[in-house]
Amino acid sequence: MIAQEHTVGLADGEADVFVVHPQGAGPWPTVIFYMDAPGIRPELHRMATRLAEAGYCVALPNLFYREGAGFRLPADCTDPATPGHERMIGLYLSLPLEAVMADTALLLRWLETQRAAGTARMGTLGYCMSGRFALVAARRWPDQVRAAASVYGTGLVTEGADSPHLLAAEAPAATYTVFAELDQHAPAAHAAPMREAFAARGRDAEVEVLPGVDHGFGFPERATYHEASAEHVWRRILALFAAALGGRSTP
Repeated sequence: MIAQEHTVGLADGEADVFVVHPQGAGPWPTVIFYMDAPGIRPELHRMATRLAEAGYCVALPNLFYREGAGFRLPADCTDPATPGHERMIGLYLSLPLEAVMADTALLLRWLETQRAAGTARMGTLGYCMSGRFALVAARRWPDQVRAAASVYGTGLVTEGADSPHLLAAEAPAATYTVFAELDQHAPAAHAAPMREAFAARGRDAEVEVLPGVDHGFGFPERATYHEASAEHVWRRILALFAAALGGRSTP
């Protein structure tokens, strides 16, 4: 695999973007992997690399770049008893969807200049705060984003006409949305309006609620990690991208 850190000009300054792809002749179908609230860390690099091993060019941008070049939250930021947790929540709440879409537009422009990145057929992936980014990107760039996956994404269902679940239903992309039964941050009850929105558009979409698991189950370094559920979701994501983008369903 070829993995590199790049500095890319986004909407409000320069951001570090981790890009990983297989060796050999490209371009590879591209996947934008949006980070979760704890931010860029080795764990996300490993996940991006695992995805790239299935035949993709994976771009993982630091969405907290507005805090400074190479900004990282402390490793204990998921612990509510630490100052880092309060900082994480503040950053999460201060990052509006429109800012991320502006960043995505410029990231796409940069990716189009990269030989390894095939941007005609793309996928998007988001966990936690970025599930909505992945789904809304499919609506913003319908000619490029062919598949989008949200894993316990927060803020997917709102009362607004621009709710991410409604925008996702308007996108032609194949989608996979998964909730955790015990999640208080991304309630499993949101699965029903998600399904209803897609049905109203006459579209098939995979919306799943996994029993007995909580927010963060997909990350090995989280206390709520559940290996069987995490691997199930991983297989579904790979199958989604393989069907829509042409990669492999197993790495």
